[in-house]
Amino acid sequence: MEYVSFGKAGVKVSRLALGLAFRRQPDADTAERTIERAIDHGINFLDCANAYGLNNDGSAPGSSEGVLGRVLKRHRDDLFISSKVYASIGDGSNDGGSSRYHIMREIDRTLARLDTDYIDLYLLHDYDHNTPVDETLRVMDDLVTAGKIRYVGVSNHRAWQVIKALWTQDKLGLDPLICVQEPYNLLNRDVEMEMLPAIRSHGLGLMTYSPLAVGLLSGAYVPGEAPPAGSLYATARAHLYEREMNANARNILDALHEVAASHGKTVAQAAINWVLSHPEVSAAITGGDTPEHMDDNIGAIGWSITGEERERLDKVSYGQRRVLR
Repeated sequence: MEYVSFGKAGVKVSRLALGLAFRRQPDADTAERTIERAIDHGINFLDCANAYGLNNDGSAPGSSEGVLGRVLKRHRDDLFISSKVYASIGDGSNDGGSSRYHIMREIDRTLARLDTDYIDLYLLHDYDHNTPVDETLRVMDDLVTAGKIRYVGVSNHRAWQVIKALWTQDKLGLDPLICVQEPYNLLNRDVEMEMLPAIRSHGLGLMTYSPLAVGLLSGAYVPGEAPPAGSLYATARAHLYEREMNANARNILDALHEVAASHGKTVAQAAINWVLSHPEVSAAITGGDTPEHMDDNIGAIGWSITGEERERLDKVSYGQRRVLR
């Protein structure tokens, strides 16, 4: 495993992180074994959220944090844990957003599920247009002061929203953001337009999610062919399959297959390695649902695509600037 400083922060994180927005794992025990397998491979960065439920099928929000809590009992001092707040976790009028009320309530619930006294990194899961940004950032700073969180970050923000947050924190003397979390893959290069320049300018860390475009770049799907029976795109995301697996996707996958073969790697490993080839990226969040997925994903580390291969992948995916989550 490779470890890097997280933006300007002194803490070091693994280049691969495990995301706990599980989609296809069969049960909590499998989820726990998947986390343990990631740790065995040297991953010290685990990313969760108060809205994540097992199987991503409507199970109780927070159940992923509960599984992680079981693992933390054995590894707490060796791991860098992030969780998130903002998404709706119920039908109540204050069951979502970035208000002081919601954040103060949810941090205590998250800590209870994780069975820990602190979270290393607490992220705003999205931008809240209905709450003053100074209210949100003041309460995040209060949580740092209280020792409930150690670092602050944001997810699914536009570059101007990140700059506004940094400006507000500087003006009010608050603990600054250390990172942003955004989707990034060969089918979605939207982050390159404004966010990467902002990251370079302000020394932020970048944790990217969906490096395999929710599985489309895993090698399991072939443009022009029906998705495998029982797969995610044959069931929950069937309505998106034809739109996403278009001619552009075919060209990208053809190039990925050739790059992967030249290194003796899988398509998924090559797709993740392309993400990690960008110096702005601190860590790529993998979404492995089983221990076997983690065994495959770890093969994205320890080698690099060549400059020529990256140029080819850049060229064939040029224009892929739309959000795919």
